[in-house]
Amino acid sequence: MLSTLSLLLVTTAMSVVMLLVLSSLADSKLAGIREWGQANAVAIPALLLFAARGILPDLLTIELANAVFLGTSTLMYVGFRRHLGQPVPWRMLAAGAAAAWSGVVVFHLGHESMPLRIASVSAYHSALCFGIFASVPAAREARLRYAYRFTRTAALLLGVGHVCRGLYYALDAYRPVLLPPDTANLMFFAIGTLALPALTLGAVMMANARVIADTSYAADHDYLTGAPSRRAFFTLAERELARARRKSSGLGLLLVDADHFKRINDTYGHGVGDQVLCDLVARTQGVIREVDYCARLGGEEFAVLLPDADAASALAVAERLRAALDRPARDAASPQGVAYTVSIGLAMLEGGESIGELMQRADRALYGAKTAGRNRVVCAPIQGAPGVPGVPLPGG
Repeated sequence: MLSTLSLLLVTTAMSVVMLLVLSSLADSKLAGIREWGQANAVAIPALLLFAARGILPDLLTIELANAVFLGTSTLMYVGFRRHLGQPVPWRMLAAGAAAAWSGVVVFHLGHESMPLRIASVSAYHSALCFGIFASVPAAREARLRYAYRFTRTAALLLGVGHVCRGLYYALDAYRPVLLPPDTANLMFFAIGTLALPALTLGAVMMANARVIADTSYAADHDYLTGAPSRRAFFTLAERELARARRKSSGLGLLLVDADHFKRINDTYGHGVGDQVLCDLVARTQGVIREVDYCARLGGEEFAVLLPDADAASALAVAERLRAALDRPARDAASPQGVAYTVSIGLAMLEGGESIGELMQRADRALYGAKTAGRNRVVCAPIQGAPGVPGVPLPGG
């Protein structure tokens, strides 16, 4: 039959397991992992001290055990705040923990009352649970949503449970009949001991979700510029291709290449070259529509996908982009005052064409822009029809 001793031993074992799980996440360098691990490490001796009640002196199993266990809840709260990049209210935490522990001391050494000791610590634990609930936002990223929702729900329910626990024992201090050794007594004890494993589970889920989200972002985005990667581009391009075929809508592709980029690197260094690429992406994203998609294919070459675009609108976007990326040396907004321009190849999707074939035509148009003198837009001709070699902008 389940007893308070078995609950304490089970919770101790769970804290050991959670500590090992958190240790496996230590290399992730995520904020909060250290505090969550410390909370479970500190909980182990606290729970064992509680279990040794009647064997060890009361000062160890009451005052010391409660002081240490108050620290575990505090560390859990601090871990969530740090993980979410929020400031830690140290003074408020210190005042709350000191008040709760003072209640333990007063109602043990002053006026002996176990129910009021429990009510004192329950008030602090409930405040921390509600604090965790308030600190964890509703996640916007799909990968984080379930973990955040679980943690918020667990913190809220535990906060309510601690309030009920505190009220129950506070009333029991004046009405002993309310505290028979029954299922309610064991249930409230379980709330006090199993709260830490439940919150740690939420913490582990949040940390794991963040690691997966960060790994996925790193795989799908260029580290330098923050633009989507080549892999992410082809994944999205295939989806847009299927949508364009299904809805019989237009799909344009721009291949953008920085002119004489090797000369910039050789003259000013790779650091300035990196700044040019970052500036190129930032300016591109400021020109294109929200539905358009800019990705770095590699080196100084970028792709811009234009869903639901016809040839005229795609050409207009390409021309605006070329003008925005014509950065003269006197422009103070350009990185280190370095001048740079781009050449752009434009191709529109044709019936039965694959993304690879669309890119080949855009690449040939880009090559045409390079050979025609750079700093210009060249449109790929329609398959099977004579094409216009390109539309150079003024100064191109």
